[in-house]
Amino acid sequence: MIVNFIQEQRKKRNLTQEFLASALKISRPTYMQIEQGGRDLTVPEARKLAEIFGFSLDDFLSEREPSVAVSPEDGKDKSINTKQEIRISVPRKNFEKFKEVLLYVLSKVGGKPNVGETVLYKLLYFIDFDFYEKYEEQLIGATYIKNHHGPTPVEFRTIVEGMIKNGEIMQVKGKYFDYPQRKYLPIRDPDLTKLKDARELQHIDEVLARLGDKNAAELSEYSHEDVPWMVAKDGKPLDYEAVFYRTPKTSVRNYDDGNND
Repeated sequence: MIVNFIQEQRKKRNLTQEFLASALKISRPTYMQIEQGGRDLTVPEARKLAEIFGFSLDDFLSEREPSVAVSPEDGKDKSINTKQEIRISVPRKNFEKFKEVLLYVLSKVGGKPNVGETVLYKLLYFIDFDFYEKYEEQLIGATYIKNHHGPTPVEFRTIVEGMIKNGEIMQVKGKYFDYPQRKYLPIRDPDLTKLKDARELQHIDEVLARLGDKNAAELSEYSHEDVPWMVAKDGKPLDYEAVFYRTPKTSVRNYDDGNND
């Protein structure tokens, strides 16, 4: 049933009912009726949900997962517009590299009590977007959407499920203080040959040293002060090019002398 499919896609992306209700411009109780099968979707609502979840309308209504979502051969560029007239350059997705970077991050900080799934979302976001600001090159090149709690990598859940199935990582559910937490721990070592050069590894280490001890609330608040998140529309991808409009609070590049941090 479409209602079960909607719930599944929402939970995969760690989106709240309140967030989707806001995106659809309806109340949360009305949205809950949709998920409970008590109210039919209108065509504009179906189109909006399909857009948020990254489906074509046909795939969404057919409850069909688009194959492009997890294909490591996907190298097509997609243009993303922000409020500002900024140059468009959207990164290529490198899913194999995503896996190895995630494994490296988990090997470094995955065992820390503060590092659950939400913290991982933000660490991956700043690894990607900080690198793009400093070097104008892609590191992972994942797609992040504007979620209520901050940037969320849309490929994360599907890739992680595959890694669990392949015995590369394990999932551990627990609590951080009184809040439910989903953690991931590495089973195998990362293949660092997937990284382009030592500069990428150094950059990841720098981000982890700077942000790896922060909890989910702190990182969410920090990400909300970052221009790519601020200028994006709810449920829409964040534009990598917006990093060049960052304020000093989140910028990691020295623009005065042309040298990077």
